[in-house]
Amino acid sequence: MINGRSTEQGDINSTDQRRQYTDNLDDETRYWLEEDAKYFLHQALSTPVMNVLSRTEGAYIYDLSGKKYLDLHGNGVHNAGFSNPLVAEAVMRQLNDQLAFTPRRYTNKPAIRLAKKLTELTPVGLDRVLFCPGGSEAIEMALAIAKQVTGKWKTLSFWDSYHGNGFQAASVGGEEHFSTGLGPMVPGAFHVEFPNYYRNPWGLTNETEIDELYLRQIKIILQRNPDMAAIVGEPISSTPVIPSGYYWQQIRELCDRQGIFLIFDEIIEGFGRTGKWFACEHYVTPDVLVLGKSLGGGVVPFAGILTAEKYNILQHRSVGHFTHEKNPLCAAAGLAGIQSIGEQGLVENAAVLGEYLKQRLYELKARFPFIGNIAGKGLHIGVDLVKDPSTKERAVSEAERIMYSCMDQGVALKVIEGNILTMRPALCITKDDCDWVIDALGKALVGI
Repeated sequence: MINGRSTEQGDINSTDQRRQYTDNLDDETRYWLEEDAKYFLHQALSTPVMNVLSRTEGAYIYDLSGKKYLDLHGNGVHNAGFSNPLVAEAVMRQLNDQLAFTPRRYTNKPAIRLAKKLTELTPVGLDRVLFCPGGSEAIEMALAIAKQVTGKWKTLSFWDSYHGNGFQAASVGGEEHFSTGLGPMVPGAFHVEFPNYYRNPWGLTNETEIDELYLRQIKIILQRNPDMAAIVGEPISSTPVIPSGYYWQQIRELCDRQGIFLIFDEIIEGFGRTGKWFACEHYVTPDVLVLGKSLGGGVVPFAGILTAEKYNILQHRSVGHFTHEKNPLCAAAGLAGIQSIGEQGLVENAAVLGEYLKQRLYELKARFPFIGNIAGKGLHIGVDLVKDPSTKERAVSEAERIMYSCMDQGVALKVIEGNILTMRPALCITKDDCDWVIDALGKALVGI
């Protein structure tokens, strides 16, 4: 917590450094920041805002003064690149075809084609699809299916995770920021720690030994709660923390033995982010795969779930029932985004440049003891900044200074958990972009 505000989801917008940053912006920008603050409900993490954008394109964002930033955040929607031309053309074509919405009880070709494409892209066995407006709703649908099919009602998920803001999504999420003050949440939501090899509480270094201790927490809860419907988690956390293959294989086996759904939330990690089309491909196939963010091609909000044919047994219920569940405009954008990612080889680009960026970050780590740990898969990377490598004390104020120094140099980072610099650029970045990130970060670290 900083100034009474949570650091779990992002950098804090109420610090002196934020005020100094916005005070140095031009007059027109500060005018619009004030207008924004005047009309929107104020909330942590997003009010006051940092800047005013004039356009977004490819891997970059531009402010009103014309300054260009390489955006390493993008809210996870920009895998295919901001304002992707193929997506824009598809959306305009769909609008011109006068099919931008389909009422319930009807279907349309774009929605069917997107559903089919997703069953082809995702791991074998994920054969049925439902769409909805956003990730929170997709989590709700996944949990509804798990509870209806199993006849059980409890859930197990992870502390410090974020799965959305609906009551059930916030209940399985592990951040008090989104549940405090709301009264009773959805009952039966148990939580355990996500495996963290760098910051494990036992001070161990052997990965399997660490896994076993984290898995022990899960086994104890399952032993005492036979009415567990689902285990919910991101295959790779948004921090990111990268679990071992052994960890998820053990959980998959636990779920299979006890009739529990394994739900993977890939709202952030899906669509090439980790160097594979879907992060679960590094591990195991879940019973339900939850998708969002980049599913809308970086243009429209869209999310959904995929599950197995054998769970298509709830015809007597309405699991989703969303007004926009087969929105043709959103589906056209999603199809074009997937097409662009495939045609440009962006999944492979994420794998190759992710390794290159990590290699360059390790070079910085050798020079600067502030870098305690580097973790990531593909272009989903986190840099854990510490005051002391031996104590691993989080370098919170230093991380904020580094973030604003990088912003001044045109590299837009995000800080999560107070001290971890997260890097999730558009998958269309280049090697030169990676070098720009390293150059900016190196200069910022020198200034600490």
